[in-house]
This record gives sequence, C-alpha cells and structure tokens, in this order.
Amino acid sequence: MAVLPIIVAPDSRLKVKCASVGRVDDAARRLMDDMLETMYAAPGIGLAAPQVGVRTRVIVLDVAREGEERRPLRLADPEIVWASDDDMSYEEGCLSLPQHYAEVIRPRSVTVRFRDYDNTVRELTADGLLSTCLQHEIDHLDGILFVDRISALKRNMILRKLLKSKKAKTLETA
Repeated sequence: MAVLPIIVAPDSRLKVKCASVGRVDDAARRLMDDMLETMYAAPGIGLAAPQVGVRTRVIVLDVAREGEERRPLRLADPEIVWASDDDMSYEEGCLSLPQHYAEVIRPRSVTVRFRDYDNTVRELTADGLLSTCLQHEIDHLDGILFVDRISALKRNMILRKLLKSKKAKTLETA
C-alpha cells in the first residue's frame, strides 16, 4: 500500500465526472487500499478517487471515532438510490480544501447501492455522520465539492484563500 498525494482545490481535476469501475478487480482493490492508507495518514474520514487524481467512481471512508476500532468502507460505483425527505446540517471539511469548514444541508438518511471489495453488489442505509460522509464523497465523483453547496460568498472566500495559499507555496519552492 502507498500514501498518495491529495489534490488541493482549486484544481480542475476535482471538477470532473468520473467513469464507472464496472468490476472490482485487483487494480481497483489496490486503489481502494492505497486510498484508505492515504485517508488515515491525512487524517480524514473519507476520500474519493478524483482527490488522488484517479477518474473512477471509487470512495473509501471510516467514521469510527478516535479510540474506536477502525470500520473501513470501500465502495465502487456508489449511487444514492434513496434519500430521506428530512434534512440535517453538518459542518463539513475536505482533505482537498484543508482547514476550511462550512455548514452543509443534506438529506439526513440515504441508501447507497455499490460494489464492495469482492465485487458484490450491496446496499447500505445510513444516517447522521455516515450519511453525510457518503453524500460528500459521492459528490466528488460528479465533480461537486462541498463548497458548491454553500453560499457563493462563503465559497468564493474559501477558494480565494486556497488559491492564495497555493501561490505562496509555489513561490516558496521556486
């Protein structure tokens, strides 16, 4: 397994719609394992393939709290097949938008259909943090960042700060 570099916004690679995996094979499993190692090292609770420069519909997540046993989830071709009518607000962050957070309103519960690590089609119904995390990571597969779901004023402020930070890092390494 390997820790992969995480793409930081603004970056056009984060705005692409990803291709279906179709079948979970050894290459997809290796990607899932590398993504999990990357997510844990960051540290984070979710990661989508486009965040590491791979344009396939793969996400990994683990919402276990600190001190709890890890509960990693590896999903290929995830799709939301049901969402509750009631919403909840959660302060979201993202490994591709480091140190920036905002309240995002999403459905409280969802059911997701996906292919697991062994290529078996499964469904998972989730609520609370797991529901939010699933929706956040699935958004990445369609080129949507959490800042796309908040006010334009807040979004632009966050993206300007990230761009300024990127420019400063580029000047430091030049």
